[in-house]
Amino acid sequence: MPSPPRALRTLLAAVATLAPAVVLAAATDDSASARLRAHSAQFTPQVVQMADNVFVAVGYSAANVTLVQGPQGAIIVDTGANPSDAQAIVAAFGTRLKPQVKAIIYTHGHPDHTGGASVFAALGTPAIYSHQLLLDAPPEAARGPRDGGDAFGTHVAAADYINAGVQLDYGRRVAHTRSGYLPPDHTFSGPRLQLAIAGETLQLLHTPGETPENIAVWLPGSRTLLAGDDYYPTFPNLSPIRGTRLRPPAAWIASLDLMRTLGAEHLVPGHLRPISGARAVDDALRNYRDAIDSVTTQTLAGIARGATPDELAAQVALPPALASDPYLQEFYGGVAWSVRGIYADAVGWFDGNATHLFPLPAAARAQRLVPLLGGARAVQQQAQQALQEGDAQLAAELCDHLLALDGNDMATRRLKARALRALAHAQINATARNYYLSSAEYLESDPALGARP
Repeated sequence: MPSPPRALRTLLAAVATLAPAVVLAAATDDSASARLRAHSAQFTPQVVQMADNVFVAVGYSAANVTLVQGPQGAIIVDTGANPSDAQAIVAAFGTRLKPQVKAIIYTHGHPDHTGGASVFAALGTPAIYSHQLLLDAPPEAARGPRDGGDAFGTHVAAADYINAGVQLDYGRRVAHTRSGYLPPDHTFSGPRLQLAIAGETLQLLHTPGETPENIAVWLPGSRTLLAGDDYYPTFPNLSPIRGTRLRPPAAWIASLDLMRTLGAEHLVPGHLRPISGARAVDDALRNYRDAIDSVTTQTLAGIARGATPDELAAQVALPPALASDPYLQEFYGGVAWSVRGIYADAVGWFDGNATHLFPLPAAARAQRLVPLLGGARAVQQQAQQALQEGDAQLAAELCDHLLALDGNDMATRRLKARALRALAHAQINATARNYYLSSAEYLESDPALGARP
């Protein structure tokens, strides 16, 4: 007979290689989906005027695009994700954009900030500025072609899709391309570059954070700070699930500290809506750096006392004042993921448990464990029962053992898909939700794509 769920949980807890589940910002299905849908209001298309001559196009593309209209022409900071979006942004700027475009500035090299450059370049003969590291940066290593699109929900069914955390969508309406990208022809390598363009004075400040090459654009005349992706009003994506390196917390904190010294009246993030008012801007930047610092400090202290990544991912939390900050909700980055990234960056992959030096491969573990749990049919029944009882994580982990033995078993694939959908609907973190839903769709369709746990 199948073992009762309580016994199963006890046995599974004793299996060293099964990691405790840590669910980012889990909530009930209705409340999580409602919060994420409410967050989509941040992407309502609008041109926001920050100063007499500074305008931000929000919601027309995956990233914000800023127009600085000088007396002798226009400066464009970031260009949107693709030419189609850029054309919509030109139309939205309307007569506020007065030719010619004299300069394009990339705050960093991500495609959603650089993919529409050709459209703006056609409105003049602009110089294109960036930090030299944009050209020198090695390509990001990812686990495979699925990961980025799955985190952004590129192929999630329309009925399930809500948003991508810091953008309404990326790659759903227009395929991921670099067709509109133009390489920079003016770069700098120092900490800052003073410029006078189109009758405007501005500074480019090297502010490594989400990317090594990120620059902030400082407009002293209007006290407007364009932060690139070093600031967006969600918890920062320190350790992305799409398979990139940890974004170094110390450098990111130092960049935020530098930004605070400017005393900005207006803050334009790389994504989502701008913030105005000197106090509001400073509060946002301070809380952001304090959140990164808190997670980093707690993680390093836990490492020093011998805690494992699983333990720390379950234990580390923002202080209440930061956890309740509406600009630090885990719609995009996640505290638990950040902890894991910081741990691996600080001390490597090994968690200190000798059992994990040479663990059994998944299939070998399943061959030994499944009989102890009563056989494949019993494990499947227990996974179904766990799902019915609301323990979708346990259900998914039990299915993983069965799929390690037979990745093409459609009954188990469909059961795991149901578990992943339940986990998705309990998430406010858009990238987690999208990855769960993408994986569920793979499991329900093509075994060659969806067999992996």
